[in-house]
Amino acid sequence: MTRSSRVRRPATLASLAAELGVSRTTVSNAYNRPDQLSTQLRDRVLETARRLGYPGPDPVARSLRTRQARAVGLLLTEELAFAFRDPAALGFLEGLAQACENAGQGLLLIPASARHADLGAVHQASVDGFVVYSVPEGDPHFEAVLRRPLPTVVADQPMNTPGVDRVGVDDRGGMRTLARHLVELGHRRVGVITMRLSNTAFDGFVDPERQGRAAFGVQRERLAGLREGFAEAGVEWSQVPVMERFEHTMAAGAAGADQLLTHHPGLTAVACTSDILALGALRLAAERGWTVPDNLSVTGFDGVPEALAAGLTTVVQPVRAKGLAAGELLLERGDRVEPKSVVLPTELSVGATSGPARAIERWFSGL
Repeated sequence: MTRSSRVRRPATLASLAAELGVSRTTVSNAYNRPDQLSTQLRDRVLETARRLGYPGPDPVARSLRTRQARAVGLLLTEELAFAFRDPAALGFLEGLAQACENAGQGLLLIPASARHADLGAVHQASVDGFVVYSVPEGDPHFEAVLRRPLPTVVADQPMNTPGVDRVGVDDRGGMRTLARHLVELGHRRVGVITMRLSNTAFDGFVDPERQGRAAFGVQRERLAGLREGFAEAGVEWSQVPVMERFEHTMAAGAAGADQLLTHHPGLTAVACTSDILALGALRLAAERGWTVPDNLSVTGFDGVPEALAAGLTTVVQPVRAKGLAAGELLLERGDRVEPKSVVLPTELSVGATSGPARAIERWFSGL
């Protein structure tokens, strides 16, 4: 890593307190009881800790002596159950666990929900490094990770963090390929359902301005890929309705598809930025008595097992390989100091849920 705090000998709680001219309790409170300090004092403690390389209070005595916990911390800014409920997250977790097993390391899951501002789980985690899985830009838990002088790998997002390794996939290229597939089938009246663009709860139509300032870079890239692919066929992005859903569930996808198709009944295809949302759109089509793809084409992104089993046309990303690559970047880093980025390819899987637009248009004209 390029940050000097990652290679110098870490400071101790005592030396940090001496540097600041405060008590050890004050330093400890900055991490564990921030409500006991003023914002200005806490910021001064954390900034000095970052400059001196103080890693924060470590609850394991052995780690205090050896600086080796023999464990990797996985930061999730979702509820812990998300890692076991979301198929893409589960595949990533499997790959990361395999990398840890290969290296004889443990894996510590660190849930840090956006609903809770407490950063203690990050500050007190007894780990030798962090893998940060798909968090928004400006996330306070990620900022807390960066304040610890430990190697860190970002999986997916945030993107372009100075001095930090990253592993991701070609989100933009994958979606551009999918857009071209729909264009080749004659689709010009297409709607989009996207995963959340920020951690502020919102469900509804979003304009290009909100899309452009999305805190989740992966969603920005996927929407950009669709925009570029449709633009090649002369489709103005401002004419493409984009529906955002805050929850990542099939029920949210069905609700989003219902709202999208109610307001834009002439759409011939719905492109979703995840398979889970697309499976929800398929559910909505079935509830309306529509046949896919005769009455509507539906596409997704991820290539999760449930989607492939349903015959969904989707962009397949290698989620397990991504987890494995993230673990290997962290655990096989050695003396490397320059940050490294790994971008894995995606592949379009054409299933049974995308078909020619002209058949759908004839169906609409007969209603």
